[in-house]
Amino acid sequence: MSKVRVVIAKPGLDGHDRGAKVIARALRDAGMEVIYTGLRQTPEQIVTAALQEDADVIGLSILSGAHNHIAPKLMDLLKANGLDDVLVVIGGIIPDVDVPKLQALGVKGIFLPGAPMQGIIDFIKANVRTRA
Repeated sequence: MSKVRVVIAKPGLDGHDRGAKVIARALRDAGMEVIYTGLRQTPEQIVTAALQEDADVIGLSILSGAHNHIAPKLMDLLKANGLDDVLVVIGGIIPDVDVPKLQALGVKGIFLPGAPMQGIIDFIKANVRTRA
């Protein structure tokens, strides 16, 4: 079985990426292949990276409150590029009122600050697409 390939992205103008790096390291330690795209990524750049890296999962770290702007655009681009089977998870500051909206867009996992690392790993393993 091949390793789960995860693209971790930090979209928007938020410059705080410590959490994204901690998650990337934890996923790597759990046996996943992780590609960290760096700061200030656009939805277009994230989808391009997912295409190039043949990603199974996209993990977004958003602390800026821009999730309601970024997620719809990202999900539309994934669909347009035939990547609707890529698991999308978001971590960061997400108000409870926004969670159903993100889920309706197709974001499968939403993790708030303090979410246990093992819970995130288990969620990804349980929900990632299976490869032929």
